[in-house]
Amino acid sequence: MIVLGFDTATPSTTVGLRLDDASTLQARDDPGAGERPGHATRLLGMAAELLTRADVAWSALDRIAVGLGPGTFTGLRVGIATARGLAQSLSVELVGVSSLRALAEGAASAGGRRGVVAVIDARRGEAFAAPYDATGEGALDELCPPRALAPEDLASVVTQAEGRSGGQLAPWLAVGDGAIRFRGHLELAGVAVPADSSPLHLVGAQAVCDLGARAPAVASYEEIVPDYRRRPDAEIALEGV
Repeated sequence: MIVLGFDTATPSTTVGLRLDDASTLQARDDPGAGERPGHATRLLGMAAELLTRADVAWSALDRIAVGLGPGTFTGLRVGIATARGLAQSLSVELVGVSSLRALAEGAASAGGRRGVVAVIDARRGEAFAAPYDATGEGALDELCPPRALAPEDLASVVTQAEGRSGGQLAPWLAVGDGAIRFRGHLELAGVAVPADSSPLHLVGAQAVCDLGARAPAVASYEEIVPDYRRRPDAEIALEGV
């Protein structure tokens, strides 16, 4: 199965092409400090570049996989609209995957098997977080549903997950741009956070593609919608007008 997968839940744009032999070509765009995300301008071009590198035609794709978030409103809207448009125009299968799960899966495969907390910066002084049991074989076990939390509440995610796992997952590892931003709160709770420059903090295209290859395709493209986990900023701002 040939899968084109991408994620735009964070400021980064990550794209992968999973080939029939399960190898994956990857490309990403990580904006620097003060730069705007390139989701709208870079996504399709990056996908086309990967297809050219692999000598694969658009018509040869079997499936599109897209990160559903949670994450930034604009990024998710761009990514999911692109995925739905491509799938419809190419008449291929469409799959949505959790951006937090993709982040955790990449960290689990590269950083050893243990408890992993995926943390994405939610802006407004909050973070989207979910804990995963990465000690078993195969798919990660999500111990608690993703939610938006104040930084001082991030420790409660680990406490709740420890209760459900019987305390067998320590030491915990937290990854993602939210883990970088709220490193102090996580480390005070005894959670290890890799160096800011670690690739474990990035949502990886290979994880998106691998999850997309394993998940069942939706029956209708309209089923693929963003997972905001809270009301968008624009909706809240309108209430004050």
